[in-house]
Amino acid sequence: MNHRPLLLALLPLALAACSQTPSNHANPAASASAATPAPAIATTASTFDAGILARYHWRLSAASAADGKRIDALFARPDRPLQLDFVRDRLSVSNACNRLGGHFEVESGRLKLGAMAQTMMACRDKALAALDGAISQRLQQQPRVSVQSEGDAPKLSLAADNGDTLVFTGEPTAETRYGSAGETVFLEVAAEAKPCSHPLIPNKQCLQVRERKYGQNGVVQSTGEWQPLYQDIEGYTHEPGIRNVLRVKRFTLKNPPADAPSTAYVLDMVVESEIASKKK
Repeated sequence: MNHRPLLLALLPLALAACSQTPSNHANPAASASAATPAPAIATTASTFDAGILARYHWRLSAASAADGKRIDALFARPDRPLQLDFVRDRLSVSNACNRLGGHFEVESGRLKLGAMAQTMMACRDKALAALDGAISQRLQQQPRVSVQSEGDAPKLSLAADNGDTLVFTGEPTAETRYGSAGETVFLEVAAEAKPCSHPLIPNKQCLQVRERKYGQNGVVQSTGEWQPLYQDIEGYTHEPGIRNVLRVKRFTLKNPPADAPSTAYVLDMVVESEIASKKK
């Protein structure tokens, strides 16, 4: 993880989107005893329920043209496949060169998108730079949409009239896994972890955190006391010497195992990051 640049400009966005920004860092290996299993899925154009889309992160697993050949332009990042997230009436696309998003609706079994906005990052890799246009073009072809169960992971299929077919594999969102919307909170994470007492882990190093609360204008209203966090934050890897403010989702676990935390934290967004000054 590298969050060295100061990212204060992200705070207004983080506050504005608290209730609707999907988490892209969910841990699929979360304890089965703490998570709610996803329901079986099988939809067609006539029975499609758009609410299904919001329960998963959809990662591109296959894409072919009318001639059956793989659409290589959509796989510029083999280690980070394109991801679709559907939250309320908004579709967001991540793992392209830029983040893209826009209004969507499913009508008569087709995915219909409004104008898509995007961030303005420049990517030197030509294939990566072309990825924004490649996925945007195909999403705006009003493809037929269907979802089918396949083993433990559902498959989302987008089939355009020109023969392009994109298949995305679903990974349950944290909200799906934990069976609730969760609570959005901001945690400041100190630059250095400290030793802490843990009954099961000798020589445990705990992150030092304190909760922040902001007003709608982005001004800090209150800051809690520093305290050790005896558990991990899903999707977050701490880098010593870097102080971060995180927007996280906090979930109350149903029937947690004995001696296990009763809550889970899932990273939603890093909203502030800086290199801590060294004491002389």
